Amino acid sequence: MGKQVPIQRDIYPNLKLRMYTSGVRQNRLAKMVGIDEAHLSKIVNGFREPSPDLRTQIAEILHCDPEWLFQKVLLSEESPEFHPQTWPPSK
Repeated sequence: MGKQVPIQRDIYPNLKLRMYTSGVRQNRLAKMVGIDEAHLSKIVNGFREPSPDLRTQIAEILHCDPEWLFQKVLLSEESPEFHPQTWPPSK
């Protein structure tokens, strides 16, 4: 058996931040851009790549620059954020 490679994915923290600070919920944003909430969830959580047109639409709705909004951060399985059931840590 070969060496196991850690799982990694890119996420968009600025997208999550902007949705939060704008008060735009994921289900509402999905309707506004004409996609289902599951599709948007996959984008937000790094499992799908948005098309250039979709990036532009989302950025216009959230009133920000698409390049900033969709800056990627590499998340590896070694990061606590990778495991949503354990993040955020308990106080």
